[in-house]
Amino acid sequence: MTSNFALEPPSAPVAPVHGPPTPLGAHRAQARALAAGRLRERISGGHLAPGTKLSEHVIAQELGVSRNTLREAFTMLAEESLVDRVPNRGVFVAHPTAGDVREIYNARRIIEPGAVLWGSCSEQVLTGLWSVIEAARAARAAGDIMGMADANQRFHRGLMDLTGSDTLVTTMDRLLARMRLMFHSMSTDPGFHGDYVDRNAELLRLLEAGERERAAESLREYLSFAEAQLLDHVE
Repeated sequence: MTSNFALEPPSAPVAPVHGPPTPLGAHRAQARALAAGRLRERISGGHLAPGTKLSEHVIAQELGVSRNTLREAFTMLAEESLVDRVPNRGVFVAHPTAGDVREIYNARRIIEPGAVLWGSCSEQVLTGLWSVIEAARAARAAGDIMGMADANQRFHRGLMDLTGSDTLVTTMDRLLARMRLMFHSMSTDPGFHGDYVDRNAELLRLLEAGERERAAESLREYLSFAEAQLLDHVE
């Protein structure tokens, strides 16, 4: 079965999900969490744009959950600021505000440099991060803006692997899902994502050289610069 997860996309069509409905099981809490996770993945993957109306009927059928369970999943996503509930109209993918941009970057300036300063720079994690950078470079060479955005997000999520903390990885996943909504405002600007491919590579070189404090400071400056760029488009 194929579905767009939506009835009212704001501009370009939302990419469909392929495959049969996923049976999420009888356990209500697990079903709610899995449904929320599937939708969060769609948002963080850039497949659900800000302002998209989410259809209870379509999504419940797609995920194989009851509409009550789906409403509970929507509540979880609303608490994460990923969707907005509008009385008498329905549930919509959130439109990030300037306040959202500032809040998220404040959190990132604490979490990410901390991972760089105190995380474990194992060869396995560093090799994985270089693979992500190579994917970003390939996307840049192909003029693939979405590919660059995806690779850059995977790089920042990969920094959380330095911590060995599932809690911090989950927190970062939620922040990056909100970030993806912000990136829709930059979706036609290849320079925005392309510049960060080189910044990520330089950060990784500092980590490999053991220059953690320089890497952390570079990352803080990098995040502040990105915040200012996004605010120029949101405000």
